[in-house]
Amino acid sequence: MRHMLSLMDWSAADLKKLIKLAITVKGDPGSYRDALDGKSLAMIFEKPSTRTRVSFEIGMSQLGGTALFLSSNDMQLGRGETIADTARVLGRYADAIMARVFEHQKVIDLTEGGVPVINGLSDLLHPCQALADVQTIVEHKGRLGDVTVAYIGDGCNVCHSLINAAARFGFTLRVATPKTMEPDAAIVSRARDEGADLEIGTDPGSAVGGVDVVYTDVWTSMGQEDEAAKRRALFEPFRIDEKLFAGAAPDAIFMHCLPAHRGEEVTDGVVDHERSVVFDQAENRMHAQKALLLTLFGEG
Repeated sequence: MRHMLSLMDWSAADLKKLIKLAITVKGDPGSYRDALDGKSLAMIFEKPSTRTRVSFEIGMSQLGGTALFLSSNDMQLGRGETIADTARVLGRYADAIMARVFEHQKVIDLTEGGVPVINGLSDLLHPCQALADVQTIVEHKGRLGDVTVAYIGDGCNVCHSLINAAARFGFTLRVATPKTMEPDAAIVSRARDEGADLEIGTDPGSAVGGVDVVYTDVWTSMGQEDEAAKRRALFEPFRIDEKLFAGAAPDAIFMHCLPAHRGEEVTDGVVDHERSVVFDQAENRMHAQKALLLTLFGEG
């Protein structure tokens, strides 16, 4: 049974095939209109979402399938039933499960359902976002092998999946975070062991210098609201403004997984810059996930 819990669970060849399919699906959606006719996707949301819910729900509909939204308030999760038991029940009803959760262990436990499980976001990883990111870079740069990406900000789930993407797709990744907010050491170590070209540091200016892509994320994720003031002070030097962005290559693009907290991690001038591709990224969530669903169901 194949799942998408982490990009590292897939080979580089299979992931590159998936990105190629995502671009094909985006360009010719009509050819896949009924590809998942009769298939269903149970979508579990412990965290609210705009892009994840809408992209999966509309994506399934465009492929001829059905998606069912399940919030934590709609289910027995947290009220005595184990994740594994919930998964075993859902696996009797639905053909696949997508989950957006706090603890990564929950998406692992959901694999007990006997159907494909997709990690729509966990505290550790965000592989679906990374797939859309890679698709966006390919579309705008036409390549990956000699691309350098700078990620500036929190060493969080988005950063971790970019690190995994660097290992699988072969681009260079520079990460700059505050000293106490570095990415997970085990994730960095495994990615390096599997060939990732990574530079991990604390200087945004050095990280951005001459790169092809500048990427950031919010400073305070859901569940960290009580740390917001402390985080703002810590991350202040890591804001992407026009001056910092100008240090990248002249044709560099700006990326953000959204939602953007304008004025915090990024200024309006960068989000709205002519070389900002944040809304292409957001759109590509749907196309990359359609390709993922087609692949998991054997229709890719």
